[in-house]
Amino acid sequence: MTALRLIHGAAALTAAGSLAATLGTGLTGRGVALAFGVLIAVGELTRWSDAEAGRAAPLAAAGSLAYALLGDDAGRPTGHHADQVVTVVLVASVLGAVPHIWSGRTPTLDHLARRVLTVGFAAVCFQPLYNQRLFASWNGPAYALLLIALLGLTGLCDAVLAAALAHCRTHWPFAPLLREELRGLLGIGSAVGATGAVMALAVAVVGLWALPVFCLPLLLTQLSVRRYAAVRATYRQTIASLARATEIAGCTPTGHARRVAALSLAVGRDLGLAGGELTVLEYAALMHDIGQLSLVDPVPAGATAGLPPAQQRRIALLGGAVVRQTGVDAAVAVVVERQADPCREQPLAARIVRAVNAYEEKTRDAGPEGPLRALEELRLTAAGDYAPEVVESLARVLAQPRGWCRTAPAQGDGRHTALSDPTLGWVTHG
Repeated sequence: MTALRLIHGAAALTAAGSLAATLGTGLTGRGVALAFGVLIAVGELTRWSDAEAGRAAPLAAAGSLAYALLGDDAGRPTGHHADQVVTVVLVASVLGAVPHIWSGRTPTLDHLARRVLTVGFAAVCFQPLYNQRLFASWNGPAYALLLIALLGLTGLCDAVLAAALAHCRTHWPFAPLLREELRGLLGIGSAVGATGAVMALAVAVVGLWALPVFCLPLLLTQLSVRRYAAVRATYRQTIASLARATEIAGCTPTGHARRVAALSLAVGRDLGLAGGELTVLEYAALMHDIGQLSLVDPVPAGATAGLPPAQQRRIALLGGAVVRQTGVDAAVAVVVERQADPCREQPLAARIVRAVNAYEEKTRDAGPEGPLRALEELRLTAAGDYAPEVVESLARVLAQPRGWCRTAPAQGDGRHTALSDPTLGWVTHG
């Protein structure tokens, strides 16, 4: 939590210092400041919820970057300083967030801290040098490349901040979180950065009328990504509904697939999986027992961990065949059908699903001491049936009080949101 306090403290100091300096000197170029403030506030009003994408307010982010990198307004130097940039962005972001706060969709302090620090970084790198006319001789491609370079550095700064904040909140490994953030820069992040640079260049030439013109492409991109996110959410709900078929048929207890999927995701995060790997893991964990639908005689209580290896293998192969018929990614079917293979021959996702499924079955109706006994049993047999690194990761995840069922700030391009299930709390007794 020290890193979290440092980030929030740095953002608070930056915001307070910028506000004090701006109030002391007054606004420079009030019309330009007002125009960009309105743009940023509108961008916040149209922001996505955190469950839909990490780049929650792409229009506001692009407007903030454009104001930080703005030198001229229709050929006339704007003259504003970095502290004014931070002040305008902060005030506009807070005003745009008021409806979300009123409706209960409160933007976290992390969101505002990232915005203040990244915009402050870009403004400090650009505005002092530009106001000293050090870029006066930079024309055409050279000036555009300068903005692109600054945007790249700002994107890296934002990615590191986002990964650090997510690590502090979830205790997931920092490196996979950073990889996800960097991957996001290639998606909607690149559109945000490019729009911010184009806005700054266009306003410098034609004035503030360029703002509504260059907002339109990003708004269309935002709409497309939101629709894509909605399709993915519907697809996932369909898979979750299909996974419940074993519960409806009486093959497995209610909520078993959801619990295994949620805990598998937490273990996968702890072991460094990210992006599409987590998606495959979640879908495979949801559907890991679907092969039981093909059995003539149901397995008692759906507990497959104690079955003979040959019968486990048969159920896994049947499940893989069913998954392939549903049209789900073939990688999911591979994980489902290989969860009963020898441990050393399994892919990591299959090792995770197998160990978590066994843990969930062993703790079912086992009382307060069940989780500890289940972990001990898994450790004793880890060398043969269960991967030792997965069992130790499972122990680390369970040692975090309810931490493993927390959801992460999801990214549009590669972030993953853990399943939410109110019945999961009992697992944390271990």
